[in-house]
Amino acid sequence: MDNAAGSLDISQLALTHNQDESRFEAAIGEERALVEYELRDGVYAITETFTPPAFRGYGVAAKLTQFALDTIRAEGGRVLPVCPYAITYIERHPQVQDLLAGE
Repeated sequence: MDNAAGSLDISQLALTHNQDESRFEAAIGEERALVEYELRDGVYAITETFTPPAFRGYGVAAKLTQFALDTIRAEGGRVLPVCPYAITYIERHPQVQDLLAGE
């Protein structure tokens, strides 16, 4: 676990869709994990997933990625995973593979 500060209260994690910045965010205080995307014709190209050191080892990236995919589904969008984390996450979760663009 990379978190040198000890434990993180994951119940305090706030998940949001920041459309102005084209990203999904998971935040506690000033710390933010990100799933960034480019949106074109209803397809969300997930270009980067970032988790700060304080969040690593708590499943924050997985929670945020699932939140992003759930939001995209609710909006009727499709997904084109570009970043390695998003590709691997979708490969390991067949229940979201129907969101893939071109599927």
